[in-house]
Amino acid sequence: MTTEMKDAPVMLSTRNLSKIYRTRSGTIEALRDVSIDVPKGSFVSIVGASGCGKSTLLNVLAALESASDGHAFRNGKPLVAPSREVGIVFQEHVLLPWLTVLENVLLPAELYGLAKEDSEPRARALLKLSGLEGFEQRKPSDLSGGMKQRTAICRALLTDPQVLLMDEPFGALDALTREELSLELLTIWERDRKTALLITHDINEAVLLSDTVIVMSPRPGRVIETIDINLPRPRGPKTELEPEFRQLTHHIKSLIFSQRH
Repeated sequence: MTTEMKDAPVMLSTRNLSKIYRTRSGTIEALRDVSIDVPKGSFVSIVGASGCGKSTLLNVLAALESASDGHAFRNGKPLVAPSREVGIVFQEHVLLPWLTVLENVLLPAELYGLAKEDSEPRARALLKLSGLEGFEQRKPSDLSGGMKQRTAICRALLTDPQVLLMDEPFGALDALTREELSLELLTIWERDRKTALLITHDINEAVLLSDTVIVMSPRPGRVIETIDINLPRPRGPKTELEPEFRQLTHHIKSLIFSQRH
């Protein structure tokens, strides 16, 4: 992370955040005493073993779930409800099959009562940027997995949110499509520099995209290290060949493996 980024105001943060689920068979402690800062305009990834609470943390930051203890903030204010200022992309694209690609992208405009004459040009511009020009009137069933996720990312960006939250958005895709979409996401992010938080199990992806990588322990999830990624931008496939890139990925893998019992 650059000095400029470190000095930027904090867009997302948690303080001593914990989350406990209560079930018929007992309690599950998903998160314990998690404190993080995500500076405005930064790209931060969270990695860790499966089941370590990464998705739970994202859901709390999206105001889709509440914390059991501690606090979560956006722009210094406590999170109380979902907002048009936050776009969310899930692992499953969650496109409505009876709507066209364009209609799916325009859903947030309907949800938040935005004028169609303002939203449709933005939707078309996002689809063009994502390589989906000409597919506006297609149904999701006509699209490949990668195209569906591109559509979901366009939908998340429609309201021009301050924050983009992504929960394993490429996890269900094959390796080549995943890498292609990661690079496309990087291009989109570098254009607008929105605050981005990515949940991923792909360490290479995390290092390639991010200014900071947060490594979490197995459940109950705790932050075990926050790592600045000082690789120069713009980044691309050649970045992964750099010795510093390999050192960073090796260090993160070692941290995760060291936590396994």
